Amino acid sequence: MSKTSADPKKVFVKTYGCQMNVYDSTRMQDALELDGYEPTDSLEDADLVLLNTCHIREKAAEKVYSEIGRIRKLKDARAGSDRPMMIGVTGCVAQAEGEEIVSRAPAVDLVVGPQSYHHLPALVQQAKTGNRVVETNFEIDEKFKQLPAATAKQHRDRGVAAFLTVQEGCDKFCTFCVVPYTRGAEVSRSVKQIVEEAKGMVAAGVREITLLGQNVNAWHGAGPDGREWRLGELIFELAEIGGLDRLRYTTSHPVDMDEGLIAAHRDLDCLMPYLHLPVQAGSDRILKAMNRHHSVADYFNVIERMREVRADIAISGDFIVGFPGETDKDFEDTMRLVETVKYASAFSFKYSVRPGTPGADMNDQVPEHVKNERLQRLQALLNQQQEGFNGDCVGKEMQILMEKPGRKPGQLIGRSPWLQSVIVPDTLGQIGDIVKVRITDAAPNSLVGI
Repeated sequence: MSKTSADPKKVFVKTYGCQMNVYDSTRMQDALELDGYEPTDSLEDADLVLLNTCHIREKAAEKVYSEIGRIRKLKDARAGSDRPMMIGVTGCVAQAEGEEIVSRAPAVDLVVGPQSYHHLPALVQQAKTGNRVVETNFEIDEKFKQLPAATAKQHRDRGVAAFLTVQEGCDKFCTFCVVPYTRGAEVSRSVKQIVEEAKGMVAAGVREITLLGQNVNAWHGAGPDGREWRLGELIFELAEIGGLDRLRYTTSHPVDMDEGLIAAHRDLDCLMPYLHLPVQAGSDRILKAMNRHHSVADYFNVIERMREVRADIAISGDFIVGFPGETDKDFEDTMRLVETVKYASAFSFKYSVRPGTPGADMNDQVPEHVKNERLQRLQALLNQQQEGFNGDCVGKEMQILMEKPGRKPGQLIGRSPWLQSVIVPDTLGQIGDIVKVRITDAAPNSLVGI
């Protein structure tokens, strides 16, 4: 495949894991585009391949090394041509593994942690000289100050619903979690930074913004009045942006659901009636071992307050089964919590040991077969609740934001206020429209409307 010097360079980014990684991937592309790189969906056509990695699940690093092995074959085939390929590893595996990656995978040209993306163009240029580059410094605030603002075209290319990171890192130190070690301490962007980015998105056609943070409702950024604002105040401020029709935020922690944020749910129609609020377990003993800083009663109190101010709110959650020391009784407590709360959706996982976390050194690790059995029971209950929630939508009318074409001709896929995918005929409107739809059918993971 030949390429002239006038042709743009191409970057392929493969994103693993959370929504913040999705946002980070777009910002890396923004930074590289100013350096002459165009994004591509074709791995084979890329001059630079970036693997934006996640380190939450077990064997995450092994999956990355396996992917590097596959890409290395493409890189080797291009060696010596006028289009050599470079490989970079970014994200949380990059932060956790650092020098180990270039030692174990010689095909990798650069390793860049999540807080150094503002240096990415310079690091790529450095790697082109033949140096193996590893950059894993913690510079969260500098990252947000120095990343270039996305252009109107870049915003438009991402669609009518977009992510906006407002906070990174976490100070909670849950004993199962690597985030404090791979993303660092909590850092909150200023109100000015966030509002400016949001206005740029809306001017380019974005109608829904999801505010992101590892612990988003712990956000406490500098306000224009010199005070430190909390997330509820920020949401009220963003709600004043003309053309911004929908707001969401994720992921939250129960201890940071303050009255200001609850008031935003009460008073703002643009704040969608959906709350992702991980609890992880329904046993106070396990919650204490997880260092979650809240009890089951605390969690129930938050849910009760939310439902008092917004009766139609849908609750989503995260669960870990088989945490060290979890007994049958502890697990049954989790099942009772799920039965009490009644979730619209949820994510659930078996506990997996993350090296370097306190949980990895705990005694009483739960046998794998026990974790498997418990996870199957929990997921069956959660799936039943999600199907029930979706089924209750049949016959209702709701406002749907049209987001993208459907898989079949004549279809569009929109998003309900409760984050469900809704398949509708394309005769109802076009991408970017918010239209009233009557739900006619429900599947486990989506709705159908007319």
